[in-house]
Amino acid sequence: MEIVVSSLSRAAAFDGEQQGIGNWQVAYYKSSIGHDPLRYYTGYPKDLGPSRVIHFTSEREFVQLLHEGHPVVVAFTLRCNLTKHLDGVLEEAAAEFYPHVKFMRVECPKYPGFCITRQRKEYPFMEIFHSPQQGRVADANITKYSVKVLPFNYDTSAYGFREFFKRHGIQSSSPQ
Repeated sequence: MEIVVSSLSRAAAFDGEQQGIGNWQVAYYKSSIGHDPLRYYTGYPKDLGPSRVIHFTSEREFVQLLHEGHPVVVAFTLRCNLTKHLDGVLEEAAAEFYPHVKFMRVECPKYPGFCITRQRKEYPFMEIFHSPQQGRVADANITKYSVKVLPFNYDTSAYGFREFFKRHGIQSSSPQ
């Protein structure tokens, strides 16, 4: 039995006994877009390797991280289903920008003192800490650090971080 379908933009024929409707639809879709959509990588799931996101444990650890001189993206979050997307974005961005930018996640219910100092009431939110001028020596025993804090208000994706770093002049990769 042979059926010709002419109402579609491209006429297609199929043998109803050898191919099912599903196979015919896939074949028609492939022919209409010009390639097999299953051959191309869609981005999910990505193998990012070990996690590069640092989990906040103390303010001392945070200060030591700032003293390393790399920009630090801090995500102030709550542990809930709504932040699962943010966790994935942080993992992807941390893998892409490692080791030039560090990513840290703070669970605010565990560390309320650190989160309250940021004076924000809505969660999750992100801030980027970076030092444009690293460690000026004021005295032989004292080194002054100036840390600039920028609220992150761009697209929450690796692309959004890249554009944010570019706009604010934050080095996110090796100089060429």
